[in-house]
Amino acid sequence: MKLGQRAPFKQRFDLIAPVVDRVVDVDTILRVSVGPRWNAMAENTRQTLFAVFRAFTIASYAANFDKDNGDRFEVLPRMRESGADRIVETRLVASDGAPIRIDYLMREAGGTWRVVDVLLDGSISRVAVQRSDFRGLLATDDPAPLIASLNRKVAELSGGAMRPSGS
Repeated sequence: MKLGQRAPFKQRFDLIAPVVDRVVDVDTILRVSVGPRWNAMAENTRQTLFAVFRAFTIASYAANFDKDNGDRFEVLPRMRESGADRIVETRLVASDGAPIRIDYLMREAGGTWRVVDVLLDGSISRVAVQRSDFRGLLATDDPAPLIASLNRKVAELSGGAMRPSGS
């Protein structure tokens, strides 16, 4: 956010990418969002879908955090257990003081805790919303419409700075 619109989209994308790769379990989020159809996909299709979904995830952060309006993140001291997972409670506090609750569902694998879902207002699951969105795009068991949709979203989020890939 501090760079804001002073930095071109691609520069913000490149700065955010390693953080997303380290902190977010994009593979798990994608598998759950696609659902049972994931196992029926060819490996090269899965790799293409992963690359496009990763770009979409990073582009979403780069587009949403493009201004420094004095907003700030706060990690709240309370952490909740959810089975073997943990929910880290945070809020984004706008410069006018209006807070937006954003919780992160974390899962441990290999000694590392990573984000496997984002909960808006503590209950609206990003993964559930994506799964619902993806269901219609995968209705024919052809992943091409989903790949095309994600590529369009990356292009839109980037203001055309990023070109479609993996189509």
